[in-house]
Amino acid sequence: MIALSLAEIAAVVGGQTHDIPDPTARVTGPVVRDSREVEPGSLFVAFVGERVDGHDFARAVVEAGAAAVLASRPVGVPAIVVDDVQAALGALARHVVRTLGTTLVALTGSAGKTSTKDLIAQVLQHKAPTVWTPGSLNNEIGLPLTALSATEETKFLVLEMGARGIGHIRYLTGLTPPRIGLVLNVGSAHIGEFGGREQIAQAKGELVESLPAADDGGIAVLNADDPLVRAMASRTTAKVTLFGESDEADVRAENVRLTDSGQPCFRLHTPSGASDVTMRLYGEHHVSNALAAAAVAHELGMSAEEIATALSEAGSLSRWRMEVTERPDGVTIVNDAYNANPESMKAALRALAAMGRGRRTWAVLGKMAELGDEALAEHDAVGRLAVRLNVSKLVAVGGREAGWLQLGAYNEGSWGEESVHVSDAQAAVDLLRSELRPGDVVLVKASRSVGLESVAQALLATGAEGEVAAR
Repeated sequence: MIALSLAEIAAVVGGQTHDIPDPTARVTGPVVRDSREVEPGSLFVAFVGERVDGHDFARAVVEAGAAAVLASRPVGVPAIVVDDVQAALGALARHVVRTLGTTLVALTGSAGKTSTKDLIAQVLQHKAPTVWTPGSLNNEIGLPLTALSATEETKFLVLEMGARGIGHIRYLTGLTPPRIGLVLNVGSAHIGEFGGREQIAQAKGELVESLPAADDGGIAVLNADDPLVRAMASRTTAKVTLFGESDEADVRAENVRLTDSGQPCFRLHTPSGASDVTMRLYGEHHVSNALAAAAVAHELGMSAEEIATALSEAGSLSRWRMEVTERPDGVTIVNDAYNANPESMKAALRALAAMGRGRRTWAVLGKMAELGDEALAEHDAVGRLAVRLNVSKLVAVGGREAGWLQLGAYNEGSWGEESVHVSDAQAAVDLLRSELRPGDVVLVKASRSVGLESVAQALLATGAEGEVAAR
């Protein structure tokens, strides 16, 4: 964060200083909410959670070097006391972003947010210093913490924005007002909470509504291939730039294909020219993500050649998202277990099919959460798709939803040993350990709450003597 004195921070957040011997002392370290991340000069934000109260760590973090604690009550050590810690954190982020004047890029969508954010960050890093959301810290706490990690050297700030209801993105854009807003897609993620795709579109479109007018530099980057996203052009006065495979897209892909290992290749077209891209990521769904990143980079002055080079070099920055690792015995593990929704599940299955040409393929799948009344139909559809893609074996892990996955496969024609329903992750591991053979490709994917990453981790630790080579 830019160095601010404790007195300045108290004024910004409307707080009172307590037990601070020198109000002119500056916060020179990061703003953190985890006591283990405290560094000399940090500001520690004390949240009260269901199990842990950050105030209980106040003395320890000051002893570890924190300049002060942002707290909701006096804690006996240097503190700035406020009525609402979350609101104060947001006010501090808003002040810092406004002071820095950095170009803020915000993105949202039902699927692919984190992968696209990682691509945008890596592309823009080729141009100037960039700060971006780590992992999926895209809510009312993670977003301001990310913004507060920007410094005077930061040229671009790339922020992922999530939503679980109407008004959430509007709130986030109020904390960190973007100049460029990107909407990727409107899908089924959290449809059980929203009530329908139209409501999801209403929520995601709050991002473009927050943008400055075109004359003031506002730019809305919209998916030309998604009708609900494209319609958001009517909700903004910002300049609209379209990306996609549509001929009407300003930034588009031609001659899309996959390498033998399942990595996408395409000809990138932007208003400044065209250039070829061969990605290091796996799966054709990353083409849309790459086009979104390219559209943002184009609007920020990068040439087609510069963008293509950066996209071809970019990898995955966030764990458990299509992490492809080959064991020494030739078994390939694809760990995509961070989260799942119908769109990302289908994309991962298609990537598995492409990667597994001429090899046995395994889809180890679990529950997709928060689908409401759509849950049965969506799990059934994923099971059916696994059969249509000729996945060698579907392993459905868990309870009722896993049963629906297997039922879909059965109804599509998987009547033999092509699919199996197991009770939990350990049962899946035991099955795979007994049946995998060299050359097999295993996809592991489910919603985060299922914890299927343990399957991928156990398989990587199985039968691997010597170093495991990550590709």
